[in-house]
Amino acid sequence: MLDRIAGALECYMDLLSLRQRLTTANIANADTPGYKTVDLDFASEFRRALEGVPPRPVEVPGLTTRNDGNNVSLDRESRQLAENAMRFSAASNLLRSQIRMVRSAIEEGKNG
Repeated sequence: MLDRIAGALECYMDLLSLRQRLTTANIANADTPGYKTVDLDFASEFRRALEGVPPRPVEVPGLTTRNDGNNVSLDRESRQLAENAMRFSAASNLLRSQIRMVRSAIEEGKNG
């Protein structure tokens, strides 16, 4: 059971890490003419990652494109960074909790 949960959390955190890199690349290219914002369809990519399929970043539809062809919204990217940090923190706390439970069970087994 722990292996399955830990594996799922690992996939989740790997995707969050990728999303973090994509978001920082979007921010770094906010002034690059013609640059298009990229991201993950997180829910579908998480399902695919659980099946062992590598993630595929996609261009984000529906964003306002400026005259220079760039569509990066710093407001959107800032929200994305904050949400990503919150999700990563929650996932790492959950993983730590799972590890503590296993350690506790091992210690009880040694003493029992």
